[in-house]
Amino acid sequence: MSRRHGRGRDLAVLLDDFGHPLPPVQREPVGERCTSPFPVAVPRRGPRGRGRGRAVALAPLSVWRMTSEQTPVVWPLIATSGLPPTGAQMGIDLLSGGAFYCDPVGWVTDDDIPVTNPNVVVFGKPGRGKSATVKAFALRMLGYGYRTLVLGDTKDEYEPLCRALGVEPIAVGHGLSARVNPLDFGPLGHGWDRLPAAEARRREALVFARWIVLLRGLVGSQHVPFGPVEETAVGEALRLLTGYRSGATRLTEVTVPQLWRALDEPPDALITSCRYADRRHFLDATRTLRDALGSLVKGSLAGLFDDRTTIAVDWRAPIQSLSLSRLEPLGDQAVGMALTCLNSWGQAMREIADPGDLRIVVRDETWRQMRLGAEAMKSLDANLRLSRRDADVQILLAHKPSDMLTAGDATSQAVAIARDLLHLCDVKVLHGQDQAVGDELGELLGLTPIAQRVVTGWAVAGKGRALWLVGDRAFKVQTVLTRPELELTYTNEALTGGRPA
Repeated sequence: MSRRHGRGRDLAVLLDDFGHPLPPVQREPVGERCTSPFPVAVPRRGPRGRGRGRAVALAPLSVWRMTSEQTPVVWPLIATSGLPPTGAQMGIDLLSGGAFYCDPVGWVTDDDIPVTNPNVVVFGKPGRGKSATVKAFALRMLGYGYRTLVLGDTKDEYEPLCRALGVEPIAVGHGLSARVNPLDFGPLGHGWDRLPAAEARRREALVFARWIVLLRGLVGSQHVPFGPVEETAVGEALRLLTGYRSGATRLTEVTVPQLWRALDEPPDALITSCRYADRRHFLDATRTLRDALGSLVKGSLAGLFDDRTTIAVDWRAPIQSLSLSRLEPLGDQAVGMALTCLNSWGQAMREIADPGDLRIVVRDETWRQMRLGAEAMKSLDANLRLSRRDADVQILLAHKPSDMLTAGDATSQAVAIARDLLHLCDVKVLHGQDQAVGDELGELLGLTPIAQRVVTGWAVAGKGRALWLVGDRAFKVQTVLTRPELELTYTNEALTGGRPA
């Protein structure tokens, strides 16, 4: 008998005490452990038995053998490695099921992401959510120190966003007090009298080069040639008017009417510096140039870009918008020329930016500027090429890629520049498009048939759906907007007469 609080004997000991020993248990020898995850071979049709998953017929499968480099070509929308969770959280990547973040500058600085510039181009049919995506991105990037500059809001789409952030948008139009001088010096003209000679020459080259690009675009948009003769005349006139030619320590700001009058009534110093025999020779050689500049002073844009800048832009504000909606009745050419002027002015304001001054520059309806011809597109081309240096995220919006190719004939220089602009944007956001645009996307952007069907099928079925191309990586993204963002990005008030439901 065991003790009351002690440890008892087991059954085998009890039976042994009464002469009934139990037979010993034979242990199986321990062999090598199987390391295969599938130790038993399963028949091709599956294991027999109820509920075991046995197939009556074999599936018609084909076997392909390829390398990891060839696989993305055959199946381009297989979920690739995700992007880092930095920047604005835009929505859901439906290929991987995770959140999708947009950080163009961060992608450029990350060697693991195939992006070399922070420029973004957004395509989509009207009503597919491309402007809402851009507004949500600008709003969410405020928390990361980014500010937004809208150069030419042609439909006043950004007014609600500006007012929600406490900023009154600036409207440019006839009868309004706002004036923008596209020949503004910008920050480069500050403290000219205190600059060393080498720095003064460097700034002079930047300022006059920007002015020449602008005037070449404005003159060329009227189908007037702007060759070496015209460039020499304009360049010498600008140097005389600013005082740079005479060695002035403080340069004088020039306007388009002053330049036009200097060419229309040339002083002797201008005639001599341009190497003309007499005044009549100068006037005959520059007749078409003077007529083109005169149309800017007396034409549809008179009173808008022909005086000194009267607006005071707060560059520390979260957003600034320059509205051009009042120019819509003047036609696409007038709006395109106004966009060209704002483009040059905006570049001047950003030529000397403080380190860390990150800016999102939104350019809507860029196809209007492109239709002015090759010369008008060179200013936009320069901005895209310098975005990495200036820490600017340039965002171009258009309905479809072919809008950018209407700048000229298929073999023209303007179309060649337009194609280059697409390659200067390493991030492409493709919202829903009609089926007819599918082949166009494949030709211009190199989309595979599967990717084309995503844009022309899945993306059309809902707002905010888009195929994001980040370098050579594809992401199937559904943008998600909060309730306040829905109200700020709603653009159908004229159709519905109110706010979104």
